[in-house]
Amino acid sequence: MVCGDLDMRIGRDGVWHYNGSPIGRKELVRLFSTVLRRDEAGDYWLITPVEMGRIEVEDAPFLAVELTRSGDGEAQVLRLRTNVDAMVTVDKDHPIRVDIDDDTGQPSPYLVMDGGIEARITRAVYYELVALGQENIGEDDNFGVLSSSTFFSLGKLDNA
Repeated sequence: MVCGDLDMRIGRDGVWHYNGSPIGRKELVRLFSTVLRRDEAGDYWLITPVEMGRIEVEDAPFLAVELTRSGDGEAQVLRLRTNVDAMVTVDKDHPIRVDIDDDTGQPSPYLVMDGGIEARITRAVYYELVALGQENIGEDDNFGVLSSSTFFSLGKLDNA
């Protein structure tokens, strides 16, 4: 049964709100996160076996708050932990993408998760990724990181 729009919102800071108030219990947020889906139009829904309702998401529903690394070189594997304790391996199915703000030139990095849901990579984690980065000189001249034998661009090199 479709309930329509719910008075639930996920702020850019990753805080979930219900009826205008933050949801303070991490366990409750984690439970809601397990039934969060994104449709082809980009709308977010909480879907249970008996009902579904649309919610507002200001940016991305999750934050990538911690980076772990194993291996070196081509064997390097990066994993990101979200603010709801989901661990996601950066690979072809779960890539890193970076938007650049046209006005400020500042990066907005994201981890693409299952179902097209994304986690915004926090500034501290992004700096950790940059510290692990390497140049990929070629037709695109990118700077990025390797994970699961795949190169993920963090941005273009400034060849000035």
